[in-house]
Amino acid sequence: MSSTLVGPSGSQEPQIKKVFVARDYTEGTVVKFQTKFPPELDGIMERQHFDYLISTLNEMYYQAETSRTAYLESCLACLSAYLLYLCIDTHCSKSMKKIAAFINNQNETIWKPRGLCITDPIERGLRVIEIVIRFEDQSK
Repeated sequence: MSSTLVGPSGSQEPQIKKVFVARDYTEGTVVKFQTKFPPELDGIMERQHFDYLISTLNEMYYQAETSRTAYLESCLACLSAYLLYLCIDTHCSKSMKKIAAFINNQNETIWKPRGLCITDPIERGLRVIEIVIRFEDQSK
């Protein structure tokens, strides 16, 4: 039985559920997310799409944190009284833009057609990946 929420305008809105994929701290504080498939996605999303999303995000965050360019940028910023950050996009900010573009692409091509939406982990303080599940009213 499917239930819908009634919004302020009297219209019916889909029921929403959120699933969270937590950070994996087993290897320290490096940004890495757990690879365990959430049971709430079973029957809604294929496991290979979930695995691809998590492994790609983990790799992109690893690349953002371990670049020698980031170390050099930090040294130059310190020497320039941090005025360097006014002139250039840092490696980290470029990486975060790439990650946001990747998540947007995944949402548009794979996740949204299945009634799911991935929230960029940066919006949750890099603590979790939030997956929003929208249940449409099947009685229409």
